[in-house]
Amino acid sequence: MPIRTPNYLKSVTVVSLMSTNPERAVSYVLNKYVTNYMDKDVLILHQNTLTRDAARMLRHYERDDIIITDEEKRPVGIVTDEDILSKVSDVTVYAEATKLKDIMSTPLITINEKSTLQDALHKMRDHNIRKLPVISKKNQVIGMIFQGTIANVIRDATATTPRLLSPPVKAVLGNLGFVLQFAGVLLLVPAIVATILEDTTIATGIYLTTVLLLVTGFFLNSYGEKASLNLHQASILVFSSLFLLTLFGTVPYLYVLPSGESGGEIFANAFFSSAAGFTTGGISIFDEPENLTQSFTFFRSYTQLVGGMSFIYLVITAFYPESKLQSMRGFISGRTLHMKELFSTITVIFTVYIVIVALLLYSFGERNIIDNFSLAMSTLATGGFLPTSTILDELIWQEHVILMGGMILGALPFTFHYAFVRKKFLAPKLGKEVLTYFGILGGAIILFSMISGLDTWDSVFYSISASTTAGLQQESLAGLNSGAHAILIILMFIGGCGFSTAGGLKIFRLLHLRNAISFFNKIKRAELSEHTKKEVIATMIIIISMPAIAAVTGAHLAVTENVSFEDGFFEAVGVITTGGLSAGVIDIDTDSGTKIVLGFLMIFGRLEIIAIIYIFVPKLS
Repeated sequence: MPIRTPNYLKSVTVVSLMSTNPERAVSYVLNKYVTNYMDKDVLILHQNTLTRDAARMLRHYERDDIIITDEEKRPVGIVTDEDILSKVSDVTVYAEATKLKDIMSTPLITINEKSTLQDALHKMRDHNIRKLPVISKKNQVIGMIFQGTIANVIRDATATTPRLLSPPVKAVLGNLGFVLQFAGVLLLVPAIVATILEDTTIATGIYLTTVLLLVTGFFLNSYGEKASLNLHQASILVFSSLFLLTLFGTVPYLYVLPSGESGGEIFANAFFSSAAGFTTGGISIFDEPENLTQSFTFFRSYTQLVGGMSFIYLVITAFYPESKLQSMRGFISGRTLHMKELFSTITVIFTVYIVIVALLLYSFGERNIIDNFSLAMSTLATGGFLPTSTILDELIWQEHVILMGGMILGALPFTFHYAFVRKKFLAPKLGKEVLTYFGILGGAIILFSMISGLDTWDSVFYSISASTTAGLQQESLAGLNSGAHAILIILMFIGGCGFSTAGGLKIFRLLHLRNAISFFNKIKRAELSEHTKKEVIATMIIIISMPAIAAVTGAHLAVTENVSFEDGFFEAVGVITTGGLSAGVIDIDTDSGTKIVLGFLMIFGRLEIIAIIYIFVPKLS
């Protein structure tokens, strides 16, 4: 039966783009979903329908083609008016007995509802066709996208008059508004906790942050629009999101920082601390965190969870649309992942992890449950903030094991946890990245135990803390020898696996270096795809940039803080990798300008520098 809705040409008229930049305008519209421009007036018939009846319906509904379905209403083929004319020799005679399944073209080439116009053009080109049925997640036809429609959209994109805000800018603003509103809703949790604990001061600061996020998000949504972004625009979105979260997150810190300092110093301390939270950097400038209220330590750890989990969601959404999620499957066999399914599953899994870790800590240590949840969130988010400065000193070996397990869980890919649960707790097949991570971690533990001078238990704990970029530590690491420092620095630089809460370069980028040899070989370079070449270039830029930025920052800290370059470099690595391990160089007396710059460096490190590269080198995107 037909689905009757307004003709698709009506949707084309809503496009209005800047003609002053045709290339940018075309790029923008090609990244919009096919559902925005598809023809919803589709004729759908069962495969056993007589051709005679189908021909009458084609004339009645003034359509050119029919989507054919089977007994389970799944689309299996297509019949056009030309098929009826060419495949039925004598319509008056043979059409009486011929059914649509006898003349339909199969298999049916379709496109997912979350695909973009650019995806549709590529598929049309690959299969030499001019139309594609649009399929929903339930495998039902919901429309048809035509090559002519896309051509009209592109033509209109380059011909219309400019607006005050170009659609690409409006798309970034619309998505940014959604992210800020989502973060505002999430921060209601620590606000409610502070209210229950009757900590009026902290509750006021968190509620104010929530209101700022919600109101700002509302205005951005008013001026923007929710639309698909290309990689360059997504990079701007990700940086803007993390920066604004950090900026608004300074408000609660302004309520607890000492008031005797100047306004600039208070803001610098608040900005640095907020960045350490939302980026999971975890470096603290509070000398005695045990004097902070439980509601505030809960808020600090919660910001790390938001920064660790929600930021990864944001990156996946921005850089990996559903049509490209195939590349995320890694070692997961079976069907393609869906965004909502991945989000909901990972959220549930990490919530369960946090509850389990908190309850285990509570059962062994008999501490306050709020502190246990704070420590659990900070550990699984690989953030490093501690409820108190002495909490690790009092832990027994069972609690150390729990924390080490939590740090490792945070450093493993989200897809690992997804596979673990979806396979009903059967051991999932480990991918190369996970195996490589455990290999590097195992080797580092052995070396660090041999040369650090620490006992075996502390050596294992600090090796895991560095490799997961969690940054949990009991005391300043300035007293370690150079060899031990070097191992921890390398572990922080490498970091955990991709699509995890850990920072650093990530293991998968080290695996990309295999292609770097071919990249520099003139003969083999020609065999690499353009995508692989760009991937190699981006990887090499990141691998060079992180140590270079850390070296410059370390030299600055050595001069301004009057410490050795080794300690300054170690501290800088903890900042840029969001590793959090500290040699005690940065404190509340550090220069205000330096702390603001370090806050931005934590943001850059959380972005893995890749978003910054895509912003300023759009060709790589």
